[in-house]
Amino acid sequence: MSSRSTAFKKKLYRYRPGSEPPIEVRTNRKRTKPVPCDPRSIEHGVRQFLADKVTGNLAGIWLLAPELLRLGAWDLACDWTGQNPKHVGPRLALQLIHEAALCRTGLRQGRTLNQRIFELANGLPFLASDMAVHELLGARSVADSLRFQVALGKIRRASGHFGGRLLAIDPHRVRSFSKRHMRLHGRDRQRPAKIAQTFFALDVDTGQPICFTTGTSARTAASAALELLELASDILDAKAGQALVLADSEHFTVELLDRVKTETNFDLLVPMRSRASLRAQLGALPPEVFRPRWAGYATAKLPYTPHKSQAGPFHQYVQRQGERPEEYSFNAFLGTRDGNEVEELAGDFPKRWHVEEFFNAHQALGWNRAGTCNLNIRYGQMTMALVAQAAIDQLRKRLSLPTTSWDAKHMATAIFAGLEGDVRVQDNTITVTYYNAHEADKLRGHYEDLPAKLRAEKIDPRVPWLYGFELDFRFR
Repeated sequence: MSSRSTAFKKKLYRYRPGSEPPIEVRTNRKRTKPVPCDPRSIEHGVRQFLADKVTGNLAGIWLLAPELLRLGAWDLACDWTGQNPKHVGPRLALQLIHEAALCRTGLRQGRTLNQRIFELANGLPFLASDMAVHELLGARSVADSLRFQVALGKIRRASGHFGGRLLAIDPHRVRSFSKRHMRLHGRDRQRPAKIAQTFFALDVDTGQPICFTTGTSARTAASAALELLELASDILDAKAGQALVLADSEHFTVELLDRVKTETNFDLLVPMRSRASLRAQLGALPPEVFRPRWAGYATAKLPYTPHKSQAGPFHQYVQRQGERPEEYSFNAFLGTRDGNEVEELAGDFPKRWHVEEFFNAHQALGWNRAGTCNLNIRYGQMTMALVAQAAIDQLRKRLSLPTTSWDAKHMATAIFAGLEGDVRVQDNTITVTYYNAHEADKLRGHYEDLPAKLRAEKIDPRVPWLYGFELDFRFR
């Protein structure tokens, strides 16, 4: 006769030592609960929901799946988490990527995603809670995320997403409400405030981000630029004289100029700070050193060695604007290479503005907020947003105007959270059907009969996070 306590004893074996601990998931707006996250439980849950069929207005997020396959994002996520593809970690990384694409800061807290159509896109039968995502990000180091960026950047470079001929580096700063004591920043004559800052390297010819670094509010743009250029060098494998980096006057420091010239294969062009002494020096230049280029515009190129520089002389480019001496105004730039001053000043440097356009269009992916000062978490979250941006850019290229000019928020509202459809499985194929989809004709040409299209691109059409099912789309 069995003991009355048998039922209680069974619980001792529910989670054996070495097995997967349960994960906290969100079941509704206010409630979370632990559920098993071992590979068998996840696969059973996903297959069951696929068999039951799901429907909802977040079906558009499934359009990113083929783009993630093209980017090799699954292998990158597995390497970043250090987990077997059958485990939960890489799937949580996909949840972060898809949340970034939706441009929502409170996806997990503010809305119950009980449609399952979003969860299934991640290869999960549940929506992981904040705590589960926090633990995933906290366990990854800054070095892990930087390696992820380099691998992603190399894939994008090989795919022709950017060439790396002309780069812009720029800090992106957002207001921080952290309670920690930190350096305050004053901007545009505003009252100094706490700031979270990220530093981007952008290919200005294509408008695509190459890499980023972040840090505490005490980090200067010049010191961050060296790490940023080291990352960009690993991605681009630039040879000497092949890539020009455009910076703003915040990067005008002797240390940065010296180290870029002696330690990197990049060339740097940076404006000199407009001070009274510099304006007096430029105004005293003899007229014969200037070469007229067109009406009201002349240039000069002079050797220049900044005070305490060990790598000078550099090349000072001077712009003179105005027709008569009383109308003259001057701007000066310092370059580490002897280039064509007209081409670089009038043709290349104005393209640096594309980095500001990039921030305006894409910061809603997750670069316009800083929820924590933990750098491991910030690097991880923003790196997943970098993957989302790359996938969205590939999708954007398959559409037509004006859709191709939409910013990230508009894309999220109109496509990823605006297309209604259903997901069902037949044999070895998952079919996503859209009803009254925006630009259905364009999408149909790129996504219907998707397995054959992927095979033609030498890409395995089986989706690894969906247990080898192939993916296809229908537009009704």
